[in-house]
Amino acid sequence: MRGIINFKVLAFLFLLILPLANAYSSDAVVAVVNNEVITQKDLNDFYNFTRMQYSREFQGKELESKMQQIKLGLLDRLIEDRLILQEAKNSKVIINQDRVKSKLAEIKKGYQSDKDLERDLAKQGLVPADLETKIREQFLMFSMVEQNVRSKVVIGPDDITNFYDLHKQEFLSPETRELDVFTVDSDDMAKTLAYNLKLGKSDQELAGLYPFRISKLSVTAVDKLRKEIENVVFKLNVQEISAPVKIDNQYYIFRLNDILSSHQLSLTEAQSRIHAYLFEIKIQEGLTKWLDKLKKSSYIKING
Repeated sequence: MRGIINFKVLAFLFLLILPLANAYSSDAVVAVVNNEVITQKDLNDFYNFTRMQYSREFQGKELESKMQQIKLGLLDRLIEDRLILQEAKNSKVIINQDRVKSKLAEIKKGYQSDKDLERDLAKQGLVPADLETKIREQFLMFSMVEQNVRSKVVIGPDDITNFYDLHKQEFLSPETRELDVFTVDSDDMAKTLAYNLKLGKSDQELAGLYPFRISKLSVTAVDKLRKEIENVVFKLNVQEISAPVKIDNQYYIFRLNDILSSHQLSLTEAQSRIHAYLFEIKIQEGLTKWLDKLKKSSYIKING
């Protein structure tokens, strides 16, 4: 839905902090939050852990760009994290160790072995115990935000209706193409299957002759598609069969079943999207107010 931003409200809980200039020693105190200090090592560890997380999704220049984007204001975010963790301690919040272990196991699934994870951590100057600590802290912070912000957010029917009336132009459903996708493992088989489909033979008849898989696909012009697919599916007429398209080691044949025209979404069709959007906005507003309140009642000193 264009014009509607999907805010990642709690993203700051998972951002870790950029190290300051190398001139500082690792034990130099860069900030004080009530009775706790934030050292240069804390910042270095946070930055390294963040880089490790981002490197699983981004590489090269894109990774460097992402790291640059998170530099500004990160010390403030770490201070906010400390305030939330202190609140959790004061509230005697306890996180079930099973939840921590489950999250840790989920992260490990992204690696071939525990040693691969340990090597990845070691590159950033971290050890598995650091990872477990960060996971526990994230659960603690999420619990506090849930208790003090998220649980208090209410979106009423009038909120949804008013937003819809003011932003109708943002709820236009684009033209949608409904397709069948046939997948086979070899070039010769793909050509033979495409030929028989173009002759009008049924899927059931061909299924008994050729080993193929069939799935459904709905695409619009605003979807991000691989160029090989985009160049094919938007040129097909209804019931037309494409030539085989090779992607990696698979061959794909596309059959366009229908073209659904662009239309205005009704309030009923749009309400779940509006609710999700307004919910995130109100969480952001509530989170800001709550953090401001914590800051006003706390002692915070930033060195340098």
